[in-house]
Amino acid sequence: SHSLPQPEREGTFHRGPGLNLTSGQYTAPIAGYYTFSSTLHIVRREPRRKGQGCRGSRLRVLICVQSRCQHNSHLETISRLESSGDRFTISVTGTLYLQAGQYASVFVDNTAGSPLTVQSGSDFSAILLGV
Repeated sequence: SHSLPQPEREGTFHRGPGLNLTSGQYTAPIAGYYTFSSTLHIVRREPRRKGQGCRGSRLRVLICVQSRCQHNSHLETISRLESSGDRFTISVTGTLYLQAGQYASVFVDNTAGSPLTVQSGSDFSAILLGV
């Protein structure tokens, strides 16, 4: 009998190879189509100053292959930051094709001008759909 791997920290659920919680990268064990999903709970650490326009206050969350977010192979969602409240949740999901050994990871593109903190309880998952 073999024991199940213990989670790296309380509250994490980790099944199967590929996910490195230290680097935040999922490395594809085999080539195929993977469904990726990430939900981030974000806190804006300081309120937006008066006079800062709403035009620039948006947040992009991307899941990119090999850290190439300018490349075509990425998933992206854009959220407008409301002026009220400093806590919000943003999700991105979709399907990407990865070669064996390629990795995917989550990026946050912050144009809001305020420091952001990604809170615990955020998640990132990958599921092999087919080859």
